[in-house]
Amino acid sequence: MQHFPIFLAVAGRRIVVSGGGEAALAKLRLLLKTQAHISVFAADPHDDLLRLDTQNKLTLIKRPLEHGDTLCATLFYAANEDDVEDARVAAIANAEGTLVNIVDNLADSQFITPAIVDRDPVTIAIGTEGAAPVLARAIKADLEEKLPQSLGTLARIGKTFRKAVDVLPMGRKRRAFWSDYYFNAGPLALDQQGAQGILPALGTLLDQHITGGFQQGQVDLVGAGPGDADMMTLKARKALDLADVVIFDADVPAPILELARREAIMVEADQNSAQIAIAHAKDRAHVVRLKMGSGSPDTLITECAAAQVACAVIPGLPRPQHSPNAQQQFMAEAS
Repeated sequence: MQHFPIFLAVAGRRIVVSGGGEAALAKLRLLLKTQAHISVFAADPHDDLLRLDTQNKLTLIKRPLEHGDTLCATLFYAANEDDVEDARVAAIANAEGTLVNIVDNLADSQFITPAIVDRDPVTIAIGTEGAAPVLARAIKADLEEKLPQSLGTLARIGKTFRKAVDVLPMGRKRRAFWSDYYFNAGPLALDQQGAQGILPALGTLLDQHITGGFQQGQVDLVGAGPGDADMMTLKARKALDLADVVIFDADVPAPILELARREAIMVEADQNSAQIAIAHAKDRAHVVRLKMGSGSPDTLITECAAAQVACAVIPGLPRPQHSPNAQQQFMAEAS
């Protein structure tokens, strides 16, 4: 990973753009969605830049960028569509301590702007390290088709309710509430009553979760299959996504471990794995015991039963059995 993805706070801060043509306008279409103070330096600005300046959406300075113009700026974009001028202004911004992006010059840029799916405040950034912008745009289009515009409304209203939900214990109970809101109660209230019906629905839902008692912990014995993350079953992926604790064998590949929630406790298995799994489950955690292959049942199931802890087996695909001449046979049959 050459570029570390972050979401940078820009509200009330300066972003500076050098350039007055189409390249600058392309960057500004995205930057103007932020709450940053945007300054544009252009000796010969496009008519659209003049209009945006008149509308007070940005500050247009009708001259080339000079020393001192990027002081205290958070980001700087060199978009002059001229390599020599871009190099000149980028050197100024670098000297003044500003992060620099040079349009269509990945090698000399300190950051890149990803393809973005905007469902404000839900924002999805898609990057390919500058290697395949066409692929990033295709992924963006696919996500935009799947994510409804109403998602932003649900997220904005849900954000105002987060303090109230602190009454629920952190972890599984609280995640269950938000899952219920975003995938059931929230969309239903929005569809039937509009945005004004969401807050009352949130209050009712919270009451239901408060009085619903605490969920019991459980242990899932999950098979990682042949070790290919793309061959994990949907049920296994869902278990990893929900797990509070993942106890994994040392031979489980890293890409499969990456499927677990970022907040999950990750524990490499040893002779005490069963006792560790049961202890976490009794503390109301969802535990995944991750093994290679089909995840054949072992003593964990017996020990969970003895401890009165719910335990389920989620099989993985079995490891393929390759004969020495399997590839030659396949090629011969295909020819």
